[in-house]
Formats: sequence, structure tokens, C-alpha cells
Amino acid sequence: MPRFLRPLLSGTTYTRLLHLWVPMLAVGVWLLVVPSVPWVPALLLAPLGLVPAVRRGEGVQARLLLTPGEPDPGICETPAAAWRDRLRTVLWLELRMLLGGAIAFASVWLPVTCFALARCAWAGTSPGVPLLDRLPPHPAWALLAPLPLLALYGVVVGLGALLTAAARRFLGPSAAERLAALEERTEQLLERTRIARELHDSIGHALTVAVVQAGAARAAGDPEFTDRALAAVEETGRAALEDLERVLGVLRESERPVSARPTLADAGRLLESARTSGAEVDAEVTGTVEAVPGPVSREGYRILQEALTNVLRHAGAVPVRVRITVADGRLVLEVRNPLPGAVPGPGRGSGLRGIRERAALLGGTARTGPDEGDWQVRAELPAC
Repeated sequence: MPRFLRPLLSGTTYTRLLHLWVPMLAVGVWLLVVPSVPWVPALLLAPLGLVPAVRRGEGVQARLLLTPGEPDPGICETPAAAWRDRLRTVLWLELRMLLGGAIAFASVWLPVTCFALARCAWAGTSPGVPLLDRLPPHPAWALLAPLPLLALYGVVVGLGALLTAAARRFLGPSAAERLAALEERTEQLLERTRIARELHDSIGHALTVAVVQAGAARAAGDPEFTDRALAAVEETGRAALEDLERVLGVLRESERPVSARPTLADAGRLLESARTSGAEVDAEVTGTVEAVPGPVSREGYRILQEALTNVLRHAGAVPVRVRITVADGRLVLEVRNPLPGAVPGPGRGSGLRGIRERAALLGGTARTGPDEGDWQVRAELPAC
């Protein structure tokens, strides 16, 4: 089949035609009731488009009828949040009615013109059809009869494509919505990177220990040594399972919208979880954490979570001092705990790297390491 005829077999062509016809149903009812003022429906579209929920309804229709089957057509299904988005909705409604009127005119008069030309060819004049009622009868008019139908085909396909492009322009995401989507995508990528790093470190370490211990137990031939090796394998496996369960919890949480994820306002449950695990937590909050911007507050929560997890993992049930300070446009998070004995290296673990990376991405700084006999995690983030 020639390429220009392929839209005839596409269902999208006919769903777009239906979308063009929908506003004409309301206009047709109005013209039947009050035909003397046909411009009133177009006037009513202005206040209608300012209603935030109208954008959602138009977006749902556009995605369903203009871009069926497309996973990401670039058309929003959310209410208008800003006045700029509402004005774009008004323009969309007006354009949709204008193109709907054009398709309605073409759908009626082009087939009528085709019939009139055929009538001129075989039955004489066609009364009631402008211009064609003056044509003299002649069989040659039959050669022109298919042209109106071809024109109708071009109008249907062309206006459908034009309306789809307009929907992406007027019902597509605004700059603020694109920024929010980019923020969510960036946070998801950061979470996945951190999860991959943690899985590599914790599960890889557990498997390495298990393999080495099992091999040593088999080679030793000593029942007492074998019992110790199996106990070490069991302990390492339990720790790995705990890490895996925690990581899977983060994965399940990553499906939630960014705005629904925990912030520093929810830090109380982190502190309570640490206390339940045996740590003696002394927490102090200075300033209003609710005033911290969303992205900073969410990353601050993750930094605090990672710091407390490191305390429980490496130091166990020890006293922990947590300080959260919001002042002068800065957010300061500090977590201190006594060193568990041997002083660890200067923060080369994946969790500590993640803390520093999170702080750097937000334009802040983070320090991890020994400080005056304690192990300290301190992050300073912009909070304005």
C-alpha cells in the first residue's frame, strides 16, 4: 500500500477524528437552541479553561484519543497548578473548537461536493450547492468527483496531526513540572546507585566470608574449627540478610512520589528505631525543620539514616548524640558516637561515600571521621 494511504488503516486516525468531533456536539446542541448567537460557546471556554481540573480532563482525553498506546506522549494528566498553565488550557480549548469547526465543515461539505459533481456528470445541475448549481451538465465532471474525498482525507489526517502537536504544546508539562520530574528522576538514580553500591559491599562481603570459611572448615578436618567456621558463616549470613531487607525496603519506597518520601520532619521514627536497637540516642533539634526545602530535607533524612545505620552496624548499642540545626539559611546535621575500639580508616565505606556525595550534590559539605575521641558525621547543607 502506498505510504500516503497508510493512515486509512490506522486506528489513531479515527480516534483523532472523534476527538475533533467531540466539542462540536456541544456546539451543535447550542446552535439548535439559540442559533442567533453562535459565538457564545467559544466565549464560555475562557472561564472554563481557568478551572484547574479541566486540564486533567483534557489531558486524559488527548492521551486516550490523540496518542493511544504511546507510553510517554508528553501530555499531562494533572490539574493546572499555575495561572500560566490555566491560560495554556484556555488556548487549547479555543484551538480545539476552531479545528473541530473546520473538520465539521469539511466532513459535511466535501462529501456533498463529491455527490454534486457526480450529479452534474450524469443528471444535470445540482441545485442547492453554491457554484456547482451553475455548472453545465458534462460527463467530464465525473473525473473531478473523487477530489473532494481526497481533500477530506488530507484534512482529517492533517488536522489530527496538528491537534496532536498542539496538545503536546498546550497540555504538556510546564517548566516547573519538568523540573520536578527531573528532580524525581535524579533522586531515583541516586537511590539506585547507592543501592547497587550497598549490595555490592554487603552481599559481596558476606559471600566472600562464607566461601572462605566453608573452604577452611572442609580443609581443616577439625570439628571444633568447623563449628566456629559455621557459626561465622551463620552470623555473616544473618547480617547480609538484614542489609538485603533494608535495601529492598528502600527499593519499595522508591516507587513512591518524591513528595511522599520522608523528610527531616519524620526523623523521630529514625531515632526511635535506633533506640529500639539498643542505642542510647540523645537528640536535639534547633530551628524549624519544616521550613527546609523539600529536596534538602529529604536528602538530610537519608544522611541521618545512613549515619545512624553506620553507628549500629560498626559500633553497636552505644550512646549516640544527634544534633539537627536550622539557622542562617543552613542545615547542619551532626551524629557523634564513641569509637568502638580500633580507630577505623577515614570513611571509605559505601555509606560514608554516599553521605558525602549527597551533600556535594546539594552544594553542601560533609565530614566523616574521628573527632575528639568520637566518631563524627557532620553535614552542612544549604537550606534556603
